[in-house]
Amino acid sequence: MSELTLESISTQYFDVLKELGNIGAGNATTALASLLQCKVDMKVPQVLTLDFKDVGTLLGGEEQVMAGAYLAVEGDITGSILFLVKKDIAIHLVKKLMGDMASEDFGEMERSAFKEISNIITGSYLNALATLTNLTIYPSIPDLAIDMAGAILSVPAIEFGIMGDKIILIQSQISDDIDIDGYFIMIPDMESYEKILSALGILNI
Repeated sequence: MSELTLESISTQYFDVLKELGNIGAGNATTALASLLQCKVDMKVPQVLTLDFKDVGTLLGGEEQVMAGAYLAVEGDITGSILFLVKKDIAIHLVKKLMGDMASEDFGEMERSAFKEISNIITGSYLNALATLTNLTIYPSIPDLAIDMAGAILSVPAIEFGIMGDKIILIQSQISDDIDIDGYFIMIPDMESYEKILSALGILNI
């Protein structure tokens, strides 16, 4: 088999990724509505393939301050997940969860609350992927960073580099009283990509 790269991933796989985006975002919307005790709507997620160097621009520039949750993925596949929202959106979500107790300084309580929200969102996508593939997939406890997009993206940059310059990103817009743009990037190692494609019947290995 020739070496697998993101450039060679089929249109069929992209259709699966879009379905994953829909199921994951739908699950996340339901879970967030329950957690935040408010009505939550979602738009159809976008699945994008883009050069890693362009990710910062998509997020609003490398100096855009973001909240990022970074998790290791374990089980039948290995890799990592990065979930990103702008800092003001993260504060909004935390205030929804904590009420008047929330501080914009993002102290220990606020960080813990955002980790809980991130766990729900990333877990929704991982459960969707596990359902589609019948693979066992579970995340680690998230590491949280509040920093410029460029600094947060530098953490998984080496892992992206293993796969080449292009990455796959799922952008979901969830709304309550404001629009919440969330960026979900899954970074399986290449062996795990092959397992996912094989489980979906797209790749014979």
